[in-house]
Amino acid sequence: MKKVAIVGFGRFGKTLKKLLENNFKLTIINRKNAEEIVKSEVVFYCVPISSFESVIKSHKKYFKDNHLLIDVLSVKMHPKKVFEKHLRGSKMQALLTHPMFGPDSSKNGFSGLPMILDQYRTNNENYYFWKNFFIKKGLKVIEISAQEHDRLAANSQGVTHFIGRLLEKFKFKKTLIDSLGAKKLQEVMEQTCNDTWQLFSDLQNYNPYTKSMLIKLGRAYDLLNRKKIIYGIQGGKGSFNEEAIMFYINKHKIKKSKIKYLYTSEKVLKNLHEGNIDYGLFAIQNAVGGVVEESTQAMVKYKFKIVEKFQILIRHFLMKRKEVDVRQIKTIMAHSQNFLQCKKNLAKKYPNLKQVSGQEDLLDTARCAEALTKSKIDKNTAILGPKILAEIYNLEIIDENLQDSRDNLTSFFLVSR
Repeated sequence: MKKVAIVGFGRFGKTLKKLLENNFKLTIINRKNAEEIVKSEVVFYCVPISSFESVIKSHKKYFKDNHLLIDVLSVKMHPKKVFEKHLRGSKMQALLTHPMFGPDSSKNGFSGLPMILDQYRTNNENYYFWKNFFIKKGLKVIEISAQEHDRLAANSQGVTHFIGRLLEKFKFKKTLIDSLGAKKLQEVMEQTCNDTWQLFSDLQNYNPYTKSMLIKLGRAYDLLNRKKIIYGIQGGKGSFNEEAIMFYINKHKIKKSKIKYLYTSEKVLKNLHEGNIDYGLFAIQNAVGGVVEESTQAMVKYKFKIVEKFQILIRHFLMKRKEVDVRQIKTIMAHSQNFLQCKKNLAKKYPNLKQVSGQEDLLDTARCAEALTKSKIDKNTAILGPKILAEIYNLEIIDENLQDSRDNLTSFFLVSR
């Protein structure tokens, strides 16, 4: 009989003992008898994912070249990296496994339960010995790579554990009118919550595909009651941001979309964080004006993913209310970036006009144009911004192409949670 050691004797360690005890001479390893590993031929590691590396490191002094180490962790790329790091240069073998069952699902036996195997650095003799052993025990052996395992597990086991814990936090309870579906959800919650919180936490942190799964879940939640993709933009109607998002929508041939005008980068990222929009768009840098300070300040406060970065050419026009004489204009109002992009031309052509940037929503030039039309700001104010604002808000253009550079490109971020 092979001498087999089991390191870690929690819920799964006890389940593994039940699987192995009639066929092998078993030793249960704990902190007090770790030296017993030397006497074993095969060592199973049933320790928490986050503890795995520290345990392997502490056991290195007991390892022999003829040892076969087998992990049973719920992630596979992490133990593979740990083995590569700590077994480098040795002749030791390592087998990556994931028994897709536990005390609850195996209480009536092991028949038909899935067992994941990645041969990794195990010779054929040992690999087929254990593969055949698991098959004889009734397990359904599935042979896949560590990377493929983690990708599939994030979208299977990871989703299940997340939903189970979510239901627990929701305080999902049985009622007198529970449907079969509700009862199944109770089973999911009870089964996943029987496992330790540490396992749930480790699944979130040690499977590299978990984050993309969570983002996908978030998007699915956002789109559940939506028929159109909602884009929240930094500007208002007629803004350069609207021009930028239309460029993106047309480029990618997106048919069903809706634009939400949020005026500031802060509001874009806040609404994205709260799930009110699916994607956000804001300007980050101009070829002449440099970094958009408003956006950098907002980006510090929120986490997001950059979906795409792109540029559009910006042209600036000066416009006023039609009934106001140009000689009465005292102020130019626009986003601070507009002034930076037209600094030389404004100094040369309009040195006596005061340059003003608004607060809150009036940071946005398109919002300023709307406010001018509705007499919410001084009527003797001119607006410096996109040509289309004159058409939308019935304004008269009094100068054009005031940007200092012919190649006045502005870069935008399209972002998601």
